[in-house]
Amino acid sequence: MKHVTVLMGGLSSEREVSLKSGAAVNKALKELGYQVSIVDVGRDLPAKLAELKPDIIFNALHGTYGEDGCVQGLCEIMGIPYTHSGVQASALCMNKEYTQSLLKSHNIPVAESYYFDDLDEIGADIMDFPFVLKPVAEGSSVGVSIIKSVEDLKKAKTEWHFGRAMVEKYIPGKELSVAVLESPEPNALGVIELRPKVEFYDYKAKYTDGITEHIMPAPLSEKEINKVKSLAVKAHKALQCHALSRADFRYDGNEFYILEVNTHPGMTELSLVPEIANYVGINFRDLIEILVKKAKYHNS
Repeated sequence: MKHVTVLMGGLSSEREVSLKSGAAVNKALKELGYQVSIVDVGRDLPAKLAELKPDIIFNALHGTYGEDGCVQGLCEIMGIPYTHSGVQASALCMNKEYTQSLLKSHNIPVAESYYFDDLDEIGADIMDFPFVLKPVAEGSSVGVSIIKSVEDLKKAKTEWHFGRAMVEKYIPGKELSVAVLESPEPNALGVIELRPKVEFYDYKAKYTDGITEHIMPAPLSEKEINKVKSLAVKAHKALQCHALSRADFRYDGNEFYILEVNTHPGMTELSLVPEIANYVGINFRDLIEILVKKAKYHNS
């Protein structure tokens, strides 16, 4: 049986989530009979991989270095097949600015947005309140604020430490996620609706049990379901994702606006992709095995 090394933890703000994803993946791989080793990723990763000599890397990292093309590039250099998307798609999807630009060029609806290196350039007249302030290159809603007033904007500016910022029009309505799995062609498995009991689907709402109601399948018409699934598949292809992605949308009752495409969806007990997959008959172990079998290095 092949030796799979699970990369987890890491150096990003999403470290704790990655540790949970990695633990769940590790358990599933052992149940499937793989030889498994785990690495809590640090700057000594190249030396550890050279020592372990895995056949496949299962990338359970989230955030900076793990899903932005950095680890993917290392795997390419070392010639080790790895799960999920390659360097280009990972880097694109991690950067919301580049993602939105590419999606717009493919006529996929995105919310009106502006980008700033200096937050002092963001005035209250940038767009009507409320609007969303978020980092260009963070995941799990880290650093995201809904700005409803001048006071909110001032407070957000004083607390900001995320680099380049994105100001995005707030879209009222439903919060939706669509899982896309290649089998072998990209196929949208289903649509789930998130109803957080807090203001919006932030980091706490994503990873604290009981704070967000998950409704699977999302209560939409067949026409609406087909439309948002089609947009998710179109985005997956446009960004050249591989194996698995999750597209997040807001739906105002008239148009679906894509917020982001995640190339490394969470694999925790509260994660959306495993829940969607399970609903359509793909249990967690089956999902992990599909990803392992699709592992590759993209420059081969």
